[in-house]
Amino acid sequence: MTPEALRASVERLAEDPAPDPAEARAVVEALLSALEAGEVRAAVPRDGGWQVQPWVKRGILLAFRVGTNVDVPAGPVFHFRDRDTLPTWDPTPSGRNVRLVPGGTTIRRGAHLGDGVVVMPPAYVNVGAFVGARTLVDSHALVGSCAQVGAGVHLSAAAQVGGVLEPVGASPVIVEDDVLIGGSCGVYEGTRVRARAVLAAGVVLTRSVAVVDLVHERVLRAGAGEVLEIPEGAVVVPGARPAAGSFARAQGVLVQTPLIVKYRDAGTDAAAALEEALR
Repeated sequence: MTPEALRASVERLAEDPAPDPAEARAVVEALLSALEAGEVRAAVPRDGGWQVQPWVKRGILLAFRVGTNVDVPAGPVFHFRDRDTLPTWDPTPSGRNVRLVPGGTTIRRGAHLGDGVVVMPPAYVNVGAFVGARTLVDSHALVGSCAQVGAGVHLSAAAQVGGVLEPVGASPVIVEDDVLIGGSCGVYEGTRVRARAVLAAGVVLTRSVAVVDLVHERVLRAGAGEVLEIPEGAVVVPGARPAAGSFARAQGVLVQTPLIVKYRDAGTDAAAALEEALR
């Protein structure tokens, strides 16, 4: 089934309040296979930006609608129960050189892992996510539903890349190529991290967060209907600013505010840029 035909089928069935179960499950199967192969994505890079593909999310939601809860065998210790349309993903048939290191990692069907991806345990990659070639997903990291992670990205231990499944028209969380995301970082709904950016450990980004760019003396915020965008090559560290109001000032209350302290040079790798910034 071509992507165009798949899109037409998904949109038709998603609008149907009582779709034919057999047809819907067949279309869901085709969508999940196309997502795993990287043939369709929840958002695609285009003309220097990103174009959201809402029909992909509709298809994933259709998978939940037409699936039934079944027991998922996992040995005598663990017990799982989930939709039979969304089981875990086996990388072997893909033919790509993917490493899933033993120890509790789960990749859900409908996720794409590019060639050379390494996932350390335990980690989780949800349906609709795209993880580009040579990316490392470290221990306790999460790649949420429909999140788009580029090539050569390093997701450090306990990093969280949030998922955005609803509303279907909302932009998923996007992390572009060659980004370093430090330990315990959170990149959540309404956020886009441009290529080669570096997030120091503990940075938390959401659409509502203001980021202070000390280099260019500006404050970055998401405009109405837009996303918070971290510029290409930015090095971001945790920071704080005084909370508004006289009572907050009197109490010395601070609000977390990520700070851009420098930008990577063309010849500076991410680790060196981060070390210099923190020093």
